[in-house]
Amino acid sequence: MSKMFNWVRPGRLFFAITVITFGSLVPSVAGSEPARLGIGERAMPEEIARWDIDVRPDGTGLPTGQGTVEQGEVIYAERCAQCHGDFGEGIGNYPLLVGGEPSELKTDDRPIKSIGSYWPYATTLFDYVRRTMPFGDAQSLTANETYAVTAVLLSMNGIIPEDSMLDSKSLAAINMPNKNGFYVDPNADVHNTPCMESCFDGPVIIKSVAKFLKVTPDD
Repeated sequence: MSKMFNWVRPGRLFFAITVITFGSLVPSVAGSEPARLGIGERAMPEEIARWDIDVRPDGTGLPTGQGTVEQGEVIYAERCAQCHGDFGEGIGNYPLLVGGEPSELKTDDRPIKSIGSYWPYATTLFDYVRRTMPFGDAQSLTANETYAVTAVLLSMNGIIPEDSMLDSKSLAAINMPNKNGFYVDPNADVHNTPCMESCFDGPVIIKSVAKFLKVTPDD
């Protein structure tokens, strides 16, 4: 058994000392890879696969399977309606799933952000349902059941017909109403070439955070 102590102080280089129980000291530069402790096990491929379930916007990661709107109606009634309502209207503090228009997102009012009005990709809807739903019993739905639930949600929003069947190919081909409603963040640290020198005039001295944020009356 060993203990690792790390000291970090701005502008100076400190060292981490590994204290071994039998008395020897093993110094290592802070930030370097720590010595292996010889505990734990290497994650096996099948274990990693249970966590590697993300689905990308283009459909990469969608599993084999299929489901229909009709099948989804049964699953939704049993596993989803108690929180989201029979028609996706939402109950209590649980979010609504149906309603609104993409055009309402550009107004100054509080727009309805539902699957039909806000979500840009049908594939990420599948991903979200698969990873997090039903509430309190996440990841209990099979791939086929998730396709079916995704199908009924899209049908409730008028995006696909009521007799539709979804699989990885047909789901990835769906164009959502708000697909073009998102844009790349224009902030310099996200999109533009990062500034490396002469990036600002100097530090701003804030004497009072409350006054700076204008949450207290003026003197």
